[in-house]
Amino acid sequence: MGSVMKVAVGNDHRGLCVRPRVLGLLAELGHEVHDLGASGPAGVDYPDYAIPVAEEVAAGKADRGVLICATGHGMCIAANKVHGVRAVNSRDVIDAELSRRHNDSNILCLAADLLGEDQIERIIRAWLLTDFEGGRHTRRREKVDAYEKSHENRS
Repeated sequence: MGSVMKVAVGNDHRGLCVRPRVLGLLAELGHEVHDLGASGPAGVDYPDYAIPVAEEVAAGKADRGVLICATGHGMCIAANKVHGVRAVNSRDVIDAELSRRHNDSNILCLAADLLGEDQIERIIRAWLLTDFEGGRHTRRREKVDAYEKSHENRS
């Protein structure tokens, strides 16, 4: 997807160190950025940032989301609780590309403590530029969507 997108970004205190580079990269690439991340070093809870980003993506207010915490795991778990979200935790460019091609991921979760800033930048670039392949992958995504829809009102 080479067009301009709205990208919601969230981070907890552990993602604060790479936040400026991520925001700068997205702006440099011409995307509209909605920064929902923590702006100070005080300890915060990742769901407080993952869920608002996920809700923006699910509601169509943002085309994609990027979440950053220490490992990416917490953000990914929290974001995937929001219906319509397909969050992935990527550790390299190939992983990010495949998550787009095969899974139509709409939120990218990143590990500030495990990835260098250059690696994070390469992952984001690849993820933003890779389109969903469709075909047999559409059928699989639709099965996940159907399950989610059939269970949306259960407690």
